[in-house]
Order: sequence, then structure tokens, then C-alpha cells
Amino acid sequence: MSKFESYKQGTPCWVELTTPDQQAGKTFYGQLFGWDVVDNPGGEDGGVYMIGNLEGDPVAGIAGQMPNLAGHPAFWTVYLAVDDVDAVAAKVAGAGGKVEAGPFDVFDLGRMAAIQDPTDARVNLWQAKEHIGTERANEPGTPIWNELVTPDVAAALPFYAEVLGIGSEEMSMDGGPAYTSLTVDGQTIGGATVPPMDHLPPHWNVYFNVVDADATVAKAEELGGKALAPAFDVPGIGRMAMLADAQGAMFWLMQAPAAE
Repeated sequence: MSKFESYKQGTPCWVELTTPDQQAGKTFYGQLFGWDVVDNPGGEDGGVYMIGNLEGDPVAGIAGQMPNLAGHPAFWTVYLAVDDVDAVAAKVAGAGGKVEAGPFDVFDLGRMAAIQDPTDARVNLWQAKEHIGTERANEPGTPIWNELVTPDVAAALPFYAEVLGIGSEEMSMDGGPAYTSLTVDGQTIGGATVPPMDHLPPHWNVYFNVVDADATVAKAEELGGKALAPAFDVPGIGRMAMLADAQGAMFWLMQAPAAE
């Protein structure tokens, strides 16, 4: 069991589904990952913000779409922890990015901003108050990896270094495309790579740990999802699959490699 009480600046700390059909998302991910999805007051508009819990610990959020996103497919968003969201957001434009929203308070839970890096990949910043983010991770049914996907990794890395202090180190991938490990204080916190297929816009990926990738793919398809990349093995990493839920939100599965 991996439980968290805080996150260092630059570390992915929360993942959130934005979907036109929250109830469908609640059913899909609740059944797929065994989450107990709880409705919480979402603001003055009378909406709700759903939180998927595993054994009582917050794992991920499910938000409804804003009117300006009408017709947009559902999508997953990654939040990066920051110590002072106002100070970090103030660096974004000078480093070549954009602040799309905020900074603003989310009740007494924390303070956030929505930004884009110079390659147009969107990510959110989170300064924790009462809500640190994901309290349980790196085990079945929870987030295990986050990954920046962009056709210009070299342009993105200096931005994250300047704005958030995220380090990077290129890794060899046995004949595959170059892969970059992202680090905070020498600890690996995620990765960066080019898109695995054409027409994917720059974005941050969310990977969820599962016991059996093939069985989870089959279950996702039964629930209305689609396998975009059927389960495949990555030597030394495990077995992976790329899926889309019934509203089009893309996410990945990661199964630990078999014990030697």
C-alpha cells in the first residue's frame, strides 16, 4: 500500500477526468477500478465534483464540462504540486507558456491555475491546503505514472525546469524512440516522450496500475470503452494498454512485470 501525505513541487499530485457525462464516468471508472465515487458540492452553479476513492482514500476526480467545452471529447488532466501557485504562475509567460485560468482558490481545499507549456500541452498547478491530492497511488486501481506527450520534447523540458524545477534525463529504450525521465530532487516523478501515433495533440498521459492488463481491457470494452493500443509488453517495465472510455477520454493501463 502506497499512501501519501504531501508532494514536492513539480510532482504529479492529482488526476482529473473532465467529461460531458459525469454519471457515465462514475459508472465506468467505478466498475473498472473498484472506486467508491462520492459526489461533492461543486460550486454556485449547483453542480457536483466527484471523487473516486479506494478504501476511503481519494484517488482521482471527475468533473463536468464547462459550457465553452461543449462537444469536446472527455479528457484526463494532470495536476503538478507547487509550493506557491501565484509565484509559479507568474513565471509561465516568461518561460514561453500560457496561463489559461487562475490562480484561484478552490474552497478551502487548495489554490490552482491551469497552464499550457510552449508546445501547447495543458497541465494544472495545485497548491495544497486541506486537499493534498491523490492519497493512494502506485497500486491496483490508482495512478502509477504520468507522462508528457509532445512532438517537441526538447522545447518543453526547459519550460518545466524554469517554472517548476523539474529535472530531466534521457533514457535508452532498446531501439524505440528516445524517452526522457522527469525528476524532482533526483527522484523520478514521470516521463516525457513523442506521441506514439499521429494526430495526438500534446498532452499529459495518466497511467493506472492494474493486476491484469488484458482482463482490464476486456472489462473496459464491456463497459463501453475502446482499446486504442491492445495490451503489449515493455521489457523491464510491464504490460501496458492504451484505452478510451465511452466519452473519448484516453488513459493507459500498466501491469507490473511478472516476477522472475
